[in-house]
Amino acid sequence: MKFNYPDGRKFKQHTEPSNLTTTGAKKVIFGDRGMRLEDEINESNKYYRAHDIAVIYKKPTPIQIVKVDYPKRSKAVIKEAYFRQASTTDYNGVYQGHYLDFEAKETTNKNTFPLKNFHQHQIDHLRACEKQGGICFVIIKYVTLKRYFIMPAQKLFVHWEAQRNDGPKSIQLSEVVNDSYEITANYNPTLPYIETINKLIESRKEK
Repeated sequence: MKFNYPDGRKFKQHTEPSNLTTTGAKKVIFGDRGMRLEDEINESNKYYRAHDIAVIYKKPTPIQIVKVDYPKRSKAVIKEAYFRQASTTDYNGVYQGHYLDFEAKETTNKNTFPLKNFHQHQIDHLRACEKQGGICFVIIKYVTLKRYFIMPAQKLFVHWEAQRNDGPKSIQLSEVVNDSYEITANYNPTLPYIETINKLIESRKEK
């Protein structure tokens, strides 16, 4: 099935190796053992919901179906579709009365994080949520280094505005380290990012 963005660009879906064993049972993978960042966060969110810790979901992206085939009268197969609008951020939810809104990004770079991974409408959305008192941030994964960082939205805004004014187009790893909280992949939850959310909440109380 083909998906296209509103401007006509083709959507390329990530291909993942099979997680099935020779017996057909699904092999469970945790932490940094081959999972994409999105999958790690999704698994963590399941854990948080199951244990009544937080209610956080990945936001669905509305699509416009433009071509459908009917190989059988009882079945319909979508052959082509478009994303109806540009997405905002990847995740939102609530934790102990606090609204959370965040983006998840990963890079294979070792020393830099390209700001082109973000879009202006995502920055605008995070700013709007911050104004309403939301806890906003981005989770960054350095795939090759197997390192994870949570950067508060306010820190991201500084780098974003700098590059818009002819500044660096990438954030150096040393800057990510200084401006973020580093977290480590675990078993349950796969990515324990709520611990850092507690720090973000406490930092607001100190201001």
